[in-house]
Amino acid sequence: MEEDLSGFVGDGSVDLRGRSVRRAHTGRWKASIFIIGVEIAERLAYAGILSNMVNYLTDILHESTATAAKNVNAWSGVASMLPFVGAFVADSYFGRYRTIAASSVIYLLGLILVTLSASLRSLHRSWIFFFSIYLVALGQGGHKPCLEAFGADQFEDGDPVEKKNKSSFFNYWYWGIVFGTLLGVTVLMYIQDNVGWGLGFGIPAVTMVIALFGFLCGTRFYRHKLPDGSPLTRIVHVFVATFHKWNVSSPPQEEKKVAAAAEKEGLKLGSRRQYLPTDQFKFLDKATVEDELDYECKTTTRNWRLCSVQDVEEVKTVLGLSPIWMSCLAFGIVFAQYETFFTKQGATMDRKIGKHFEIPPASLQCFTDLTIILLLPVYDRIFVPIARNWTGNERGITLLQRIGTGLFFSFLAMIVAALTEITRIKAAKDNGLIDMPKATIPLSVSLLLPQYILFGIADVFTLVGMQEYFYDQMPDSMKSLGIAVYLSVLGIGSFLSSILISVIEKLSCRNKGGCWFVNNLNKAHLVYFYWFLASLSAINLCMYMFLANRYKYRYAQNNIFYQEESCKEKTLLAS
Repeated sequence: MEEDLSGFVGDGSVDLRGRSVRRAHTGRWKASIFIIGVEIAERLAYAGILSNMVNYLTDILHESTATAAKNVNAWSGVASMLPFVGAFVADSYFGRYRTIAASSVIYLLGLILVTLSASLRSLHRSWIFFFSIYLVALGQGGHKPCLEAFGADQFEDGDPVEKKNKSSFFNYWYWGIVFGTLLGVTVLMYIQDNVGWGLGFGIPAVTMVIALFGFLCGTRFYRHKLPDGSPLTRIVHVFVATFHKWNVSSPPQEEKKVAAAAEKEGLKLGSRRQYLPTDQFKFLDKATVEDELDYECKTTTRNWRLCSVQDVEEVKTVLGLSPIWMSCLAFGIVFAQYETFFTKQGATMDRKIGKHFEIPPASLQCFTDLTIILLLPVYDRIFVPIARNWTGNERGITLLQRIGTGLFFSFLAMIVAALTEITRIKAAKDNGLIDMPKATIPLSVSLLLPQYILFGIADVFTLVGMQEYFYDQMPDSMKSLGIAVYLSVLGIGSFLSSILISVIEKLSCRNKGGCWFVNNLNKAHLVYFYWFLASLSAINLCMYMFLANRYKYRYAQNNIFYQEESCKEKTLLAS
């Protein structure tokens, strides 16, 4: 299929000055390649802070292992939740481009402070370090959701070729994330462990300067989506109007279709495409019913008693995503472990390659990254075309099938991690090293490879699937928020992991069996924690499969469509 490069982009995209843009000169891979390059640099910087943070906290700031793990999880959780702020600002007021540029400056200031706190002895204070890294988190909060959504904006859904390329973009976007992270957990971690923390934190600051410069270089190629006002206000508006009309009967489906068509003809939607009216959450349809009091409110700026069909359908779409979001939280909890306890496990094992080189503990995460780097091109170039011919789905498998497959592999990863921990503890006992936490257990670190590789496979399916799912299914005016919702899975998962560690630590220390988490990892009971997470993953997978089977995909249309029970769409009103 040849791509039509004639004419203007038909999805409302504009340039930085608000002018319509031509398809041949903007967007597509020529623009997204700049954005992926920026993300590679940003991820290298981020990995340089996060991946070895637990060791910096224990070795330099002298925190206990459990305290350091909780602080890392808490910071990671905040960093994954702040994108809601950045996404809201971008979608509502500033647009993605300006939000990315401003947040990059904040990000850079935080990295400079981290470097100074690690380089100067007079600044070796916990509060200075934490202030710096939370400044990094704030900058990342605007950078992360907007950059990915901005990259996806470069492809038009109305063009068949660009729509397929958009799906590939999410695969190569995550490939870029992992490639940058891999550089961080290998080169930077080695420098931090063997040269110095000042240089190890200084390189990310320089890298962020390069990222900002690269982003600005691609400005003339970018397509921009204009901000459409506060989505939060529209959501609140729908619920307030529903409350006012609680005793009103919901309108029939045919009446909603007519109202939706009238909105389309009246051009009330701006740049937003239209959703087909549905019977989901029917109580919200009350907000679209007009009564006598509504006529009295027509002179006001906003009639809080009445909403458009479009606004109601957008709120329904957001609510419909909630069950899937909640069923992904267990994956976020499991995901938090390979950056904390997996690293501490590896630190106790034989990490030598040859006689002189020793793998830094945090660099063990590179095995997960290498798995992703190798598998993502295979998934996009081989698996998807084969599956597409078999299923007829343009993505090969559905987005929810992709996410569910990754959840299954994360479950297997925790089982393997538990079995590996049993082997590690047995080796420590057999060699009389239980009371020697700093001694190296004569057990090759390669024993950890299966759990890292399984995590890599899980990421290829679940993380990339979640990114595309929440971007694709969110309304047009909330695309950045869609990426923020995906990131919140990891953020809340980190918070929940931190809470679990705290609760289990208190409860287990009361029992005669001993604490599950102690500084001496050989006397800890990590295996119990891993079995608990494996059980949680199994239960969650069953719940996810139930919810995914009941979920109905929703798509915005330039035309108005209705949907039959057979899920086949037919045109109701030609544009």
